[in-house]
Amino acid sequence: MGASDDDANTGGHTPVLYQHVLAALPLRADGYYIDGTVGAAGHAFGILTSTAPDGALLGLDRDPNALAIAAERLSEFGARASLHQASFAEIDIVAKKMDWQSVDGILFDIGLSSMQLEDGSRGFSFQREGPLDMRFDPTQSLTAEELVNTTSEQALTSIISKYGEETRARKIARAIITARPLKTTLQLADVIKGASKRPKRGIHPATLTFQALRIAVNDELDALERGLEAAVGLLTPGGRIVVISFHSLEDRLVKQFFRRESKDCICPPEALACQCGHKAMLKVITKKPIYPDDEERQRNPRSRSAKMRIAERIKLA
Repeated sequence: MGASDDDANTGGHTPVLYQHVLAALPLRADGYYIDGTVGAAGHAFGILTSTAPDGALLGLDRDPNALAIAAERLSEFGARASLHQASFAEIDIVAKKMDWQSVDGILFDIGLSSMQLEDGSRGFSFQREGPLDMRFDPTQSLTAEELVNTTSEQALTSIISKYGEETRARKIARAIITARPLKTTLQLADVIKGASKRPKRGIHPATLTFQALRIAVNDELDALERGLEAAVGLLTPGGRIVVISFHSLEDRLVKQFFRRESKDCICPPEALACQCGHKAMLKVITKKPIYPDDEERQRNPRSRSAKMRIAERIKLA
């Protein structure tokens, strides 16, 4: 997610790649748009401002605290903004409830927001004391504490390796098993630091493990896959999907999904003739991702890993 610089044009919140997002979406005065990760409503504010007087936006977020902030910031738009506590994996379900048959643009700004990271009580940060929580939706049963304290060494190694791409996954998992029960973020961070004698240059030794646990707790990659599939089905021809990701796992998934959905046939290379019947539904607009410029990275250091990809719905033949 983005920074939190004061900006009257975005409701007091300047999100990452803000101008790029507005340029990428086909913004019309009577258009329908979905922000699948509305957060502090920075992008949503810009979309609604740019589609006055009749553009409508459906904002989703799993975090009720984020929705409360978004509701306040978007209050001036009245019924043009509709907010729902839901995962972006459920955008088709929520859109159906709203009786939205198709939409002109969909945005996924994936990952942690600044406000989530800075709130120690949420348990996302390895630099702030707090419970091992890491849930986007606080009503969800699974927490990071349960994951850390009940998962086998083999499964924990797999989670840290797969979702964190951490080369020291087995060593870290073994250290966690030895030290548990673990209750707080700083306890866990210390254990990881102790297992990482030579941390990777430039990043805290707990960064990748905390990322992996958060992804596992919130089932983020599966939710992203489901959300992308639902988004394609909702887009009107000429409508666009914009995805901002913050680590290689997400970006790779988005890139592969866009590539697959831009092809007529996805049969394996050894197939002599097409048997899948797959039809291209997307045109990839960004062959390479869009990155924040130097000025934005200076203003908002958390934007430095952001990558934006765009695809456009095409009319089926």
